[in-house]
Amino acid sequence: MNIQDEVLRILEEALSLKGRAKFFKPETRLLGAVPELDSMTVVSLLTALEEQLGVAVDEDEINASSLATVGSLVEYVRGKLES
Repeated sequence: MNIQDEVLRILEEALSLKGRAKFFKPETRLLGAVPELDSMTVVSLLTALEEQLGVAVDEDEINASSLATVGSLVEYVRGKLES
C-alpha cells in the first residue's frame, strides 16, 4: 500500500476537494491553507483514516503539526500503521 496515495484519496473524499488532492505534494500545506480543512472536517478526516486504514487516532496525539502538511499527515499515519 502506498500510504501517501491512500492519505491523498482520503483527503479528497473527506474534504470534497473536487480533484485538487491529485496536485498535492508532501510539502503542500493543509491546516490553515486548505479552506475545507476546518475543525469540523478534521473530525471527519480522522474518522475516515481510522475506518479506511485501520489506525486508531488518539485525540491526545493529533495536533497542528500532524496536520501542517501532506507530508506530516502521511508520516503520522505511517507511524500509526507501523506501531
